[in-house]
Amino acid sequence: MGQIITIANQKGGVGKTTTAVNLAACLAAAEKDVLLVDCDPQGNATSGVGVDRHGLERTIYHYLIEDISLDQVLKPTALPRLRILPANQDLIGAEIELIDLPGRETILARKLRPEAHRFDYLILDCPPSLGLLTVNALAAADELIIPLQAEYYALEGLSHLIKTVPLVRRAYNPGLRFRGIVLTMFDTRNNLAHQVAEEVKGHFPGRVFQTAIPRNVRLSESPSHGQPIIIYDIRSSGAAAYLALAREILNGTI
Repeated sequence: MGQIITIANQKGGVGKTTTAVNLAACLAAAEKDVLLVDCDPQGNATSGVGVDRHGLERTIYHYLIEDISLDQVLKPTALPRLRILPANQDLIGAEIELIDLPGRETILARKLRPEAHRFDYLILDCPPSLGLLTVNALAAADELIIPLQAEYYALEGLSHLIKTVPLVRRAYNPGLRFRGIVLTMFDTRNNLAHQVAEEVKGHFPGRVFQTAIPRNVRLSESPSHGQPIIIYDIRSSGAAAYLALAREILNGTI
């Protein structure tokens, strides 16, 4: 059974999609079969791996709402072992349409889990909210990873997300595990960033990945080119960081 990892944080701009895209790409580069699942109507994970989200006939919206197979929706990427279940603005309608369906919080789990054996890893990128799409992603997941920007404002919403985990466990997914926190946009020259890192490690001992993702211009540029950082600039510090994070995932360091 493939490992389903949901990348979530209801605060926007913390590197959530960047982490989902580049972790998926690095795991694929490590010769793992990976499915990247775009659960965000913005479709940034989709465009981030080079798929034109505006020209899609079928997306995760159709997969959730209609009786179609996963293979009818999957798209290839530039990395042979990485495929994507794409999204675009059609997905906005899914939250409305799902409201009236029975078991609406677990529709993604019921459809995706039987397919998980086909992959080594399934990486789910969530919208910046704790709405129905994020709940579906948590209900489908084995593990939750939270990207967290190393600044104090980013800590505000973290407790809400952490409190959501036991609620999802009790109601929909008793096997959900909080894997850990990835510090993102980390500026090693900034004393505040180091203070926030120490505070997070104090509150969540053993639950903060050793790898911190640095602020990096090449990492910021790569989505506009539709390329994960390991394709756009393998020599960049951003690529080195995500490769190191993938190694932590593979080695099970936390």
